[in-house]
Amino acid sequence: MDKSRKGPRGGSKSIGHVTIADRRQFLIGSAGLLGAAAFGAGTSLGIGRARAQSRAEISFASAAFFGKETFGDLIKAFNESQDRILVKNIELPPPSSSTEVYQGLVQQLARRTGTPDVFSQDVIWIAGFAAAGWALPLDEYFPADKRSAYFTGTLDACTYGGKLTALPWFMDSGMFYYRKDVLEKHGGKVPESWADMATIAAAAQKAGDIDFGYLWQGKQAEVLVCDAVEIITSNSGAILAPDGKSSLINQKGAVDAIQFLHDTIATNKISPQDVLSWDEEPSRQPFTSGKAMFMRNWSYVYPIAQDAKASQVVDKVGVAPLPSFPGGKSSACLGGYQLGVNANSKQREAAIELLTWLSSTEIQHRIALNFGLAPTRPALFQDAQIKKEQPFMASLEKVFTGATARPITPEYAKVTLALQSGISKALVSGNIQAEMDALAGQINKIVG
Repeated sequence: MDKSRKGPRGGSKSIGHVTIADRRQFLIGSAGLLGAAAFGAGTSLGIGRARAQSRAEISFASAAFFGKETFGDLIKAFNESQDRILVKNIELPPPSSSTEVYQGLVQQLARRTGTPDVFSQDVIWIAGFAAAGWALPLDEYFPADKRSAYFTGTLDACTYGGKLTALPWFMDSGMFYYRKDVLEKHGGKVPESWADMATIAAAAQKAGDIDFGYLWQGKQAEVLVCDAVEIITSNSGAILAPDGKSSLINQKGAVDAIQFLHDTIATNKISPQDVLSWDEEPSRQPFTSGKAMFMRNWSYVYPIAQDAKASQVVDKVGVAPLPSFPGGKSSACLGGYQLGVNANSKQREAAIELLTWLSSTEIQHRIALNFGLAPTRPALFQDAQIKKEQPFMASLEKVFTGATARPITPEYAKVTLALQSGISKALVSGNIQAEMDALAGQINKIVG
């Protein structure tokens, strides 16, 4: 288990990257259905049994996130803010048990009973829930002028079949960590291109300033797909065609990008062979131990890097958007949990009111301060209180601006397994074009 999820730091439980750390468990195999019992175990968190007869009763289900408060506290605040709607909070397992969260939602939504009325969902589940007809299209409630307040990448991930089927809530993305002190010795400028990054990293290694030039995650797991999305998109490539019906993974942009990852190990040797078996934590540990210059990882790393009990690089770490190839632009793989409304809700207007409240500027502000989860509204990154209390988060607007969704398809669970296997084979063998051709054929069978 990733250390980012083992317990509290600074008085509140660490969330780390809330959507990817255990996602691979959901994708590789199910731990079994959560079942109706989990939904029956929800608590109203102090709200009495007596309910006003005139109040519409709805339910909200979400994975359990913790900070200075809980999501149950948010629901309690909503219930106390008005007298028209009473929400029952259904607390699911934490995101580290994403299999159970996913299966619990699937089982309940598939029953089409209308419970839960509102739910939060990992960004990679959105297309599947929408394709199944479980998520209510939200276009009539949130026209274009209301959507402009959110990051474009998050809105893209919340859209399926040309319809908005989820509302942005909070997010995370891949980012570029670097050693400020080592970089100062080698030019001082944060590299914006992958070629410059490789050159600087190799020079720092040769000088003996660090052991590893660049750390990333090459394990055959979901995080490998995240790394691939970022580097392929930064080379103007793509995994799927815009209509989602065919693969582009064997086209030049994608092939050259995967070749670059392979070359970091085999040619310029700025990455150790071990990255092919590493996910987030094994790649994080050498970096915070002071052994690496550059690293791709998620936002959870920064608080660890600043913790003197866990890090040898306190006050020596910077964060920037990931580099890109010539003609491309920086891309960060999007993560996070977004909001949906059950298409079978019997209290649709009440559900929309709760959804709107949860995604509002005020509540996203509260979540940023009390949970450390990044807003999906760019304007909040300029908020004075967030800048003061969450300075690292406030510095990430440029990173999140480049956030890119993973392939949007209702067949994502099958596609990602194919990607994990095919890209892993390519990185190990070095036969990039051949493996990408085979992978494209496999994906075409899945999505065609």
